[in-house]
Amino acid sequence: MQKSKSISFQYTEYGSIDELPEKYKQLALQAIEATKLSYSPYSEFAVGAALLLSNSEVVLGSNQENGAYPSGICAERVALFYAGTAYPKVPVDAIAIAANYKGTPVAEPIAPCGACRQVMVETQNIGKRPYKVIMIGAKRILVVDNVSFLLPFTFSDISHAIK
Repeated sequence: MQKSKSISFQYTEYGSIDELPEKYKQLALQAIEATKLSYSPYSEFAVGAALLLSNSEVVLGSNQENGAYPSGICAERVALFYAGTAYPKVPVDAIAIAANYKGTPVAEPIAPCGACRQVMVETQNIGKRPYKVIMIGAKRILVVDNVSFLLPFTFSDISHAIK
């Protein structure tokens, strides 16, 4: 039996960081600052991530490249894995992601790669509640209210996959 289905979601678009609610504005600014911590001598594409945890802690991450490509790691996973280690029982409220290329902020918001989306969904599942994804570009900012919207067909429970 063939069934046609669709997936859709809403997101909010802002024209600038100043339009964001204050706590997300601060998080976005921290993500931009985190790009300065990037080690990206090969691509010159610096990415910063800032996580807001439910206990009000903020955890930063930046992409880290390595000459033994693809041994690097994305900013989002750096922040999420550190938060999982330092604050294992604390859910994430939001993640902000920013980037620059050769020191110039990217014009359009950047979206997490597939591996980061998978880690983000699993982190959301562990926290048992959705969290916001704030993708920052110089021209606009996109805010998605639930990580699952970025990866609708998630691999989140191996027990379901092997049945």
